[in-house]
Amino acid sequence: MNIKRRFLVGLTSILLGIALISGGTYAYFSDNKMTDNTFASGTLDLSVNPNTLINVKNIKPGDSFLRNFTLKNNGTLDIGKVIIETDYTVIDAMGDNTEDFGNHIAVEFLLNMDKNNQPIYKTTLASLKNMSPDAVAKNITIPAIGKGGLPSGASERLVVKFSFVDNGKDQNQFQGDSLKLEWKFVAMQAFGE
Repeated sequence: MNIKRRFLVGLTSILLGIALISGGTYAYFSDNKMTDNTFASGTLDLSVNPNTLINVKNIKPGDSFLRNFTLKNNGTLDIGKVIIETDYTVIDAMGDNTEDFGNHIAVEFLLNMDKNNQPIYKTTLASLKNMSPDAVAKNITIPAIGKGGLPSGASERLVVKFSFVDNGKDQNQFQGDSLKLEWKFVAMQAFGE
């Protein structure tokens, strides 16, 4: 064999030996486990029963109407607070209104019958329409439902009294008028854990 060939065979033997030795030094035991992870979000689902809280005709100054309704949490998450957004439209039958009919409709929120029917907050529809969501929650829904909110599966019955305020003055401008009230109940989640 010539020198070049011997050199290549020797070099190959050395490299093969190094490879075998280094492979053995890095050998170790190992094990692994896979975990199965999922993130599934919960749901907020507030229902109001009945859907129509009030539908009366031929009202006159001094009339009052007591109505109750139930808020129920059908979702999987706790509801921290509920906000009531108020809007209404006045249909002025004669076109003679100089005042907002909503200023003459009083709304009194009462604790539910199980809690002695005590007044929570009294205002007019016009004032309620202009209240901030935080003021509505602070003055009305938090006292009615409780600071703990509405847990999943729970329900709370609320009572409201609507009155056409008799202010002792001429209210003829409201004869034949109607007011279409829309309450939107907005559920806000409870704080995360």
